[in-house]
Amino acid sequence: MPTTYDLLRRAILEKKQVLATYDSLPREMCPHVLGLKEGRQQCLFYQFAGGSNRGIVPITDPLAYQNWRCMEVAKLSDLQLRDGEWYSISRHTRPQTCVDVIDVEVAGWV
Repeated sequence: MPTTYDLLRRAILEKKQVLATYDSLPREMCPHVLGLKEGRQQCLFYQFAGGSNRGIVPITDPLAYQNWRCMEVAKLSDLQLRDGEWYSISRHTRPQTCVDVIDVEVAGWV
């Protein structure tokens, strides 16, 4: 049975959407970078729907760059992959610091 990390890796390589629960909230996201930060498995997602303590900005809004989420893999549950539109945004306010040691990332997303 694949681990959560394995599923996220597959989602990045195949550009699949991820449905999961994080901080007790359902999330709909596209993973972009997976690896380690200070020894912990982490993933950088672009969240486009679902719940969030900070709220979700519509993808067409100039502030949509605020939907980037850095999440600890161990805290994700109920993970599912699905086909669907790939959401990403190229307007970054700063370089990603979510993952120090990158295992896999979406090609050309930066």
